[in-house]
Amino acid sequence: MSALSLPELIRGSRARFLSCIVLALSTLLGGCAGGDFGRTRRDFVTDDMHRWIGAEATGSVGLHASDFQLTDGERALRDQAYPFIEPPRSRPAWKSVFGDYQPIAAPWRQSPPFDRTAYGKLLVDEPHRSHASRYQALIEDVRNDLTQFEPFQFTAARVIELDRKRAESLKYISDLSPKERADAVARIEENALIVQWVEQCLHRRVASYRWALERLVIMAPDGMAADADRLIAELDVQAANAGLVVGPAKGHVIVSKG
Repeated sequence: MSALSLPELIRGSRARFLSCIVLALSTLLGGCAGGDFGRTRRDFVTDDMHRWIGAEATGSVGLHASDFQLTDGERALRDQAYPFIEPPRSRPAWKSVFGDYQPIAAPWRQSPPFDRTAYGKLLVDEPHRSHASRYQALIEDVRNDLTQFEPFQFTAARVIELDRKRAESLKYISDLSPKERADAVARIEENALIVQWVEQCLHRRVASYRWALERLVIMAPDGMAADADRLIAELDVQAANAGLVVGPAKGHVIVSKG
């Protein structure tokens, strides 16, 4: 084998060095990266990862959470509620890589108060190739909410209906202990508060989307505004329908236009 020249040795060493850097970065990011499409990595996900939502909802209004295990429907209710509880576009790309999941305070004790301009300012400030892409981002966010609301509404209606039957059955249960009764009542209140929490979040999103659309209209008028306005109005109707499942919300009144 012929001896390599000094330039060839240097190039070979540089290539090996760059290969090591790429391998190290791939290992690092593979170990802590978020899942596909910005979702939380699967090895971070557990069956009861959203159980805290119930404890936060009840604790925010001075109630105690139930010690009962979650039913399949109650677990699904919490899983489907979280995408609405997390503010839209609140998770930068770097958080999807270096850890993106954390509990969120219930609206009845959130501080600072809700700012309906935050989403619109973020949408306007984000780099976009054209104003049309800003409209498209807004439309996509609203459409995603509408798509996710239907399964949430179905689950919520089913859980609340079963809770009504649970409450009715308490008077027929033999040897019902005070602890069991307290846990049953607490779970009923917990489930209702979660639905009301999502209702508050939907109203807030509608207010945020409308503020953002108004700014886009005055900054860069476009026919896409009509499509966005139609979708926002549809989401507003769905937000009102969410409240029909459990009635008026408990706790402090939230002004979504703040």
